[in-house]
Amino acid sequence: MVALVLGLATACGGSSGGGGEGGGGTTTKGDDGAPQVTITPADGSGKARPDQGVTVTAAGGKLGDVSVKLKGADVPGALSADKTKWRSTWTLQPGASYQVSATATSDKGKSTTAKSVFRTTRATALTRVNNVVPSQNETVGTGMPVFVQFNKAVPEKAKPAIERAIEISSTTPTEGAWRWLSAGESFNGLPSVVFRPKHPWKPHQTVTVKVHYAGLKIGANVFGDRDVTQTFKVGDSHVININAKTHRLVVKKNGRVVRNWGVSLGSGGDVQRDGVDHLLTTSGVHLTMDHVRLERMRPPGKKKGDPGWYDEKVPWATRISNSGEYIHQNMDDPSCLGNRNCSHGCVRSPANDAQWFFHWSYRGDLVTITGTKRSLQWTNGWGYWQLPFSQWASGSALGKPITTTQA
Repeated sequence: MVALVLGLATACGGSSGGGGEGGGGTTTKGDDGAPQVTITPADGSGKARPDQGVTVTAAGGKLGDVSVKLKGADVPGALSADKTKWRSTWTLQPGASYQVSATATSDKGKSTTAKSVFRTTRATALTRVNNVVPSQNETVGTGMPVFVQFNKAVPEKAKPAIERAIEISSTTPTEGAWRWLSAGESFNGLPSVVFRPKHPWKPHQTVTVKVHYAGLKIGANVFGDRDVTQTFKVGDSHVININAKTHRLVVKKNGRVVRNWGVSLGSGGDVQRDGVDHLLTTSGVHLTMDHVRLERMRPPGKKKGDPGWYDEKVPWATRISNSGEYIHQNMDDPSCLGNRNCSHGCVRSPANDAQWFFHWSYRGDLVTITGTKRSLQWTNGWGYWQLPFSQWASGSALGKPITTTQA
């Protein structure tokens, strides 16, 4: 809503331009000396293009009152510096009815008021926003990425517009960048665009993600179906360091060590056809991904009867990668803990410590593992901190970092 002081004189006038299917524009002319006001889409349009938004222009005067309503709510927009043009900020919802009213006033105080009521096309794309992560009101760690996930591959031509349409704000303005991931790169097989901060989030703040997807042109004459908004919180700073050589796990909360314990990491010795030793824990910056009270674990690439086969149910399992790595309760030789690496690749921990960590950690906590000969790949789970930031930002459709707006 833009409200400015109006002139005292008013004038009624006629309309030109038409409605119809495409949108067009409706021009209202006032009495002699009164401004001319044009509203696009035109009054009566039945299939206006949502990607073109609403535009109001004035000739012979300056715009004052501009009101665009959707279901009684104001549609955001901005007035040009010379006050002769108003444009909606975002694209419009498909299949929705809009009401527009605008008044322009000349230098001599003569005014013209124009109105338009139109409906946008219902043609929506099959490509939809499937989910936004983190969840609504979730408290997450300082390393947490933001995921906008789609149900199918996004056309390349649509990616820049989608990036521009994602509004992300935080209590503390934060530099970061979006990167597009194919289904094969994504941790759960859904095509995604992912925001990663350049540096970990400052703790104790709120982040809001608004995906203005409705009305974006996604394909030939088809448009995004709906907007999605999600708000989450960044909690305390949780930093976990695990050393495969000292066999110790150290936990810091807001920079202070709060707990440490002896662990056992992957023993190694199972190199498969892909050349990877699947019994080695990966070194690198991991993120906690989810928590499973009782996780069933089996070796990748093996079946029952193969050498090295196992099938176990392990309690207090906190996932840190997609290659089967967890911080979990030790179920085997307790003498390994703090002394040597005996696991299948996970970080085995004493029962009390594993349970405590399970309940204490957030999703998105930073877990750095050192001392092994196997590196964490950036596409393994949420291994995104493995990429230098400049390389991460190169995956943006707009090719540059952004800074979140202040919430």
